[in-house]
Formats: sequence, C-alpha cells, structure tokens
Amino acid sequence: MKIAVLIKYVPEATATWRFADDRALDRDGVEGRLSELDEYAVEQALRLVEAGAATEIGYLTMGPPRAVDAVRKALAMGGDRAVHVLDDALHGTDAMGTSLVLAAALGRMGFDLVICGMASTDAEMSVLPAMLAERLGLPAVVNAAALRVEDSAVACERDTDDATEEVVAPLPALVSVTDRSGEARYPSFKGIVAAKKKPVTTWSLADLGIEAARVGTGGAATEVLTVQPRPPREAGTVITDEGDAAARLADFLAANKLL
Repeated sequence: MKIAVLIKYVPEATATWRFADDRALDRDGVEGRLSELDEYAVEQALRLVEAGAATEIGYLTMGPPRAVDAVRKALAMGGDRAVHVLDDALHGTDAMGTSLVLAAALGRMGFDLVICGMASTDAEMSVLPAMLAERLGLPAVVNAAALRVEDSAVACERDTDDATEEVVAPLPALVSVTDRSGEARYPSFKGIVAAKKKPVTTWSLADLGIEAARVGTGGAATEVLTVQPRPPREAGTVITDEGDAAARLADFLAANKLL
C-alpha cells in the first residue's frame, strides 16, 4: 500500500509576519519550518509502515524553493521519496487553487491512502482536506485522533463533544489527523543523513497539465482587500496587593467581561 502525505512549509509561529505589496504573506522575509500539524500526519504514516500496513511513503508539498526544507525534515523522520510542486505562477494561490494542484499531483504520484494534518499553522482554514477529497472523488475522514488499516479499509477514531466515533472508509481514502493522534518523533542523526540521499522530484504546472491562469492571484476564488499591522501591545494593569488584591482582580476581570 502506498501512502501520500501532504506537508507544508510555513512561517515560524514566533516570527514577525509581514505582507508584501500585493497583500500576500511575505514568505521570503521570514524563517519557516515544516508545519507542526503536518508532523502528526508524517508520524501516522510511519506507524502504518512499521505495523506492516503500508510499504511506501511519498511526501507532497507545494510552495517556494525553501519549501524543500520541510520536505527534508519529513524525509529525515522517515519515508521514501517526495514531490515538490514549484512554479512562479503559484504565488497568491488560494485554497481552491491549491486543491486543484495537489489533486493533479496526487493523481500523477499514485496512492492508496492520503494523510494530512487537520490544518496548516499559517492560514488555519481546515478546508483543504475536504476540497481535495471532493476533487479526487475520495471518501474523507477528517479530524481523526487515531487510524489503522484493516483489509481494504481505513478505520479512524474521531473525538466529538459527546463521544468518540469510529469511522470506516474504503480505500483509497483521505484522512486528516489532529494533534491528539500521537506525538511526532524527532529525526535521528542517521535519518537526517539518509534524507539527503532520498529522491525529491520537482514538478511545474506544465508537468501537471494546469494552466497558470487557473491558479495564483488571478485565478483565486478569494481576494484579500486590505491588511494592517498588528497594533502594538499596550501596557497592562498592575495590581499591588494591599490587602484587597483579590477583590480588585475580580473587579478587573468582570469589567473586561472575563468572568
């Protein structure tokens, strides 16, 4: 069984993010990393291989040249190969365009099971898994906390407010996993060295048969109208204990509708 894992190169959460003149996130002006939520998807794929349920893991990412850093991190954790969709025309692509490109790439890669994180840590829209499954005509199980492969199906546990559900879908299928699915492993030194020798293939839009007009800012179904910088932090309120600190703190919380 072949597993395809979707991964994304995202800006560091602790960095200062800026927008370019075209109101797109300036990804070249900030350090990035493999999305933390995608690490859980990588971990689940590796566990399926270790359990004997799968034989191959291929990673797929779409992004700027530096996105290869995220690919190498995933390969250092484990897996066999990766595909990087790289094209200047992809700048400004929204979720609809991204699902179009990834669907075409997955079709070319081949897969039995697609695993991805429940969201990316930059946009946090959580819509791509469902969009991608729709384009590929796959059953989708989203927000899985655990998964296993049995016969020709994938069985997932999904937590809700009231219960834990078990959802079973026939293969091929797409599953998105949450951060409760299991702690992701750290790459070993041996894995980091081995990752440098694993194949990473670069595909362009032409390789996928997609016209540039269907993606990028011009092909986006959404538009960013305006952006503004985050307001500076204001000085906080300091409460000095003079015997009535508890009451004053309660009054402050109530006045700010925090109680």
